[in-house]
Amino acid sequence: MPLVTTKEMLLNAQKGRYAVGAFNVENMEMVQAVLAAAEELQAPVIMQTTPSTVKYAGLDYYYANVKAAACRASVPVAVHLDHGSSFELAMQALRVGYTSIMIDGSHSVFEENIEVSRRVADACSPSGVPVEAELGKVGGKEDDLDGGAGGYTDPMEAKEFAEKTGVSSLAVAIGTAHGVYKGEPKLDLDRLTEIRKVVEIPLVLHGASGLSDEAVKESIKRGICKVNFATELRIAYTDGVKKCLKDAPDTFDPKKYGAAGRENVKQLVMNRMNVCGCDGKA
Repeated sequence: MPLVTTKEMLLNAQKGRYAVGAFNVENMEMVQAVLAAAEELQAPVIMQTTPSTVKYAGLDYYYANVKAAACRASVPVAVHLDHGSSFELAMQALRVGYTSIMIDGSHSVFEENIEVSRRVADACSPSGVPVEAELGKVGGKEDDLDGGAGGYTDPMEAKEFAEKTGVSSLAVAIGTAHGVYKGEPKLDLDRLTEIRKVVEIPLVLHGASGLSDEAVKESIKRGICKVNFATELRIAYTDGVKKCLKDAPDTFDPKKYGAAGRENVKQLVMNRMNVCGCDGKA
């Protein structure tokens, strides 16, 4: 089927009290793996790319990969710009055909974050493309994205932000981090509950790689409708390639080790979809 936007996906998740898994894809094999998992579980799915991933090959390459996957799919597939770093990049993604766009102004002061998020939301609105923004700052480091120690989302600021920007969904900071956790993450779930009380639009959880299943499920119970997974997909793919080359050091066909990485990613994604509760929701 054709690519779809994330708007209906997330509103359905909000009503159904589950979350849609959003998976960062780095190459064709990862796109294939995510689609295979979604098909097997009959789950709606979001595939996304960060600015650093886009730099590696270009928006058009990743869009073409996900579009090809969607055309073969019987489940809803959206392609999302994750952590869009500027208004200009967001507009490039819109012109290429991305069906969901995040603008991340969380590194700016509150008023500037509102301004850039509203500009992107206004620009995407005529095309019906939903926009995600972030308030507070998810910590940790991944690629060019450095959230430092992070900063929590204030519930009343979140309410004002959502009302003034007109964005379709909001990523909140409750103690998660990008990259690999160095210790046991401590989530402020009560803060999430307070945000949910005053913000009507779907809420998004970033930095889910490495969280326990229980933490993800509890976050969804308290209002999260989209959960992002990135780092652990990279690890799964790389582990598959390493094992293939360790078991058969003379392997020289990229399809061989690519398939091993792909299968690892598929199994991981199926697990995460089950945790999010989006299996069977296509």
